This record gives sequence, C-alpha cells and structure tokens, in this order.
Amino acid sequence: MGNVFGSILPYYGQIYRKRKVDDCEKCSDSEDNDDFMRTPKRRKLMSTSQYIYKTLFLQGQNSDITIVALSQEWKLHKVYLCQSPYFSSMFCGSWREAEEGIITVGIEDPNVTANALKIVFGSLYQDEVLIEPAEVVPVLSTATLFQLDGMIQQCAEIMLETINLQTVLLYYEAAERYGLKKVAEKSFEWLLRNLMIKIQESAPQLRQINTELMTKLISSPELIVMQTEFSIYILLKTWIFVHENPSWDGNMKAFLLEAHKCVHETSNTSSKLLFTKERGKSFLETESGEPYLPAFRALRSQHLVNHHLDVELLDSDQIVPKSWFLPVFKTQWYTMLRVDQGVDRGPKQIAQEEFDSQCLRCARKLISDGQHIWRWTGFNFGLDLVVTYHMRCVRFRRNQRNDSERYIPSIQPCRRHLMYRLTIYSLDKQGHATYTATTGLKTLTLAKNEEVKVLNLDKDCPFPIVVSANFLVTTPLHSPNSSRQHSPVRNAKDS
Repeated sequence: MGNVFGSILPYYGQIYRKRKVDDCEKCSDSEDNDDFMRTPKRRKLMSTSQYIYKTLFLQGQNSDITIVALSQEWKLHKVYLCQSPYFSSMFCGSWREAEEGIITVGIEDPNVTANALKIVFGSLYQDEVLIEPAEVVPVLSTATLFQLDGMIQQCAEIMLETINLQTVLLYYEAAERYGLKKVAEKSFEWLLRNLMIKIQESAPQLRQINTELMTKLISSPELIVMQTEFSIYILLKTWIFVHENPSWDGNMKAFLLEAHKCVHETSNTSSKLLFTKERGKSFLETESGEPYLPAFRALRSQHLVNHHLDVELLDSDQIVPKSWFLPVFKTQWYTMLRVDQGVDRGPKQIAQEEFDSQCLRCARKLISDGQHIWRWTGFNFGLDLVVTYHMRCVRFRRNQRNDSERYIPSIQPCRRHLMYRLTIYSLDKQGHATYTATTGLKTLTLAKNEEVKVLNLDKDCPFPIVVSANFLVTTPLHSPNSSRQHSPVRNAKDS
C-alpha cells in the first residue's frame, strides 16, 4: 500500500505544481488585459473646426449667401461672414443683393487673387490659418478689403519674419500701400544696409526700385555706402541702365561693363543698350532722363569731385548736366582756401540734422578677424585719416605724410577737428543685422600723427562685418560757425 502511494505521489505533485503555474499565468494574463483595456490609444479625429471648414466652407452645405468675386462663386454663410465689418455692415443695411442671397464684390486692387480670396474666406471658418510668404501680399490686400484686422496683423508678422532679397521690395511697396508702418520701416532699414551689398548685384531687384524709393534711400545718412560717395553715382548709372533695358540680365561685372559701354559707345546704333542722348544735352536733360532727375539731385555733389578720375568720368559720361557742378567747384575751392589759411579747422558744434545732410558716407567689408588698415581715398582737405582694426578695436590716426603738402600748400595746423559716426554691422546670409555697434555722433580733435580708439567690439561679434562711417572734416559754409574768423594770434598759438 505504501509502495503504491509512493509510486503515484510524484504524479500528483506534478499536477499540483502545474495547476499553480497555470493559475499564475491566468492572473498575469488578466492583469495584462486590464492594463491593455485601460491604456488610451491616440487617434486624431476631425476637430469641430476642421469639420466646419470641410462641410460648410469647402462643400458649402447649408449655404445662405453666395459671394461672386473675380468670376468665381463661394457658397458661404452670413453668420461666419459677419466676422468681417465689410459684410457685417452690408447685412445690417438694405442691400438688395444681400436680400437676394447673391453678392457681387467688385475687386479693383490688382493684388487680390482668387487663391487669396479662398484663404481669407476660409479663415472665417477656422481657428488657425497658414500663410506662405509667396501669398502674404495678396492675402494682406484681401484682408484689408474685408477689414479683417486679425488677418492683417498675421500678415504683418509673417512679413517681418521673412524680409530678404526676394521679398523686401514687394513688402515695402505693400506696407506703404496698406499702412503697415513697422513693416515699411524694417524693409527700408534692410534696403539701407543691403542696397549696395545685395541689391546692386541683382538686376531684377534693382529694376524694381522706383525713383521715389531710390531718392529716399540715397538721401538717408544711414545708407551703407560701400567704398565712397562716388559708388552711389555708379549705382545710379547702372540703375538707369536696367530700367532703360528691361530685358537685360547678367552678373555684376558684366552689368557694370555694359553700363559703361552703353554710355561711351554712342556710335553703335544697332545696340539696344544705349542711353538716349541729344546733341549738346546730357542724358538727364532729355525726355528719357527726366524721370530719374530726383534721384540724381539727391547725390551729395561735393563728395563726387574728390578724385580727378571721378571728375573725368562725370564729364565723359554726360549723364549729369555740367552746370550742376560749377557751383560745387566754386564751393570746394573756397572751402580749401579757408582750410589752407587756418580759418576752418574742422567742425566742432554742428547740429545732427546738418551733419546728416552734409557728411561723407563710406563703408568697408572685413571678411575675417585680424589686422586691417585702410583709408578711404579722395581729397579730404589735407586730413589724411587712417583707419585701423585690430583685436576687436577700431582706431583713427591722423597721418602726417611728407607729401601732404601736395594737398594744402601751407603748413597744416597742429590740431584738426572732425565729426564722425562709426557703425559696425554683422549681416547674416539673408541680409539681417545679427550684431550692431555704433559710436553715435562724436567730435574728435587730432594732432599730427595722433591715434585714438573710437570703438570696441564684443567678443561674440561674428564675421564678416561691415564698417560704415560718416565723416565731416570741414565746417559747412552756411553754418553759423563758418563765418567766425580766427585772429592771427590765435592761429599762431594753435599752430
């Protein structure tokens, strides 16, 4: 008996143990099932806004009004259209079209497009609207038509974020037209920094600039003028060229070469790249040149005759009337005599407005950090100013060379005054300023060979940088201080 029980005991033990394992597995499976049932699964369902947009706007279900614009029809709903003051006042009035359920909207603004109408109408049925930069101006014009302030503000924000070479002129024109003051200001600032860096290298963009905008740009004291003021004259010459030859498009070097050839090779009658000239007249005196007059009158003529080669080019180009420069030569000669005879030692107390209108503008691009030494060439009334950049610091030095007597015959006074404003920009690939440092308007007195530090840069200033300067080295003749005479005793003491 004992032997039989002993022989079957292991069998029952196996059954017992097996049942315990199975029970545990069942418990585990039950817990897993419970966890599974309680774990939420993410499924993106159509939101109420999406449903409204799809069924009511796109499909036009239950429409109670039809809008006709640009030869297209939209089956819409008054309750949504009333978000627009344009339609709200219409429905509250006694418009016959509203009562009939059909409204024809006359579109006079050429910027309004069918796609912009779809975006703007659709925005009334959605919580959020995505607008591409390519569509922002048409959407802005459409939102302005229907008086949708929220949409106008969204367009303005997009424009501020996407100003670049391709958009800036379009944005500026639209901002001026639709009253977006901040967008207009930012676009104009971009143009001041990049007119002679990016725009000048692109014939299509340069061609888009009208006379009013060009005049405003070159009149600004904040314009970055690469090299010297004469570069602006070259810019205007090429600007005329691309306007007079709307089909021309090429690289910058070819651009300047053709612009120069078309001025001087007037005998080539088969070429379409010629400025229209008349015998005995400059280009600006002809009917073709008249539209460009305001921009050329904005040039700072006193700074265009500071190098003999520049004067020779002005004369041979025959773009600007020679009579414009006769008063300039007289003024420059008189100023030189005043400096030579010690009457004018440079400006000391000039109002900023006068400084801004009279100053010489010049700029230079530094590709990399290191030591850079240069001077902006031209006649500076005996003041040879050398600019040095080294170790994140910009310095001015009044260089007294032996050949300085070539400029001013008499012995130069020991101390000369000048006014300046130095600004440094670091521009990214889109032309936006990522770093800016400026001295503000300053007055400086320099002895012979004296060097002074004028501006320090932060360590995190990225390269390349643009060094832009405004200088005034003589007292304007119409300034109250310009008539003050120096006594011989005072001249001797100062010398």
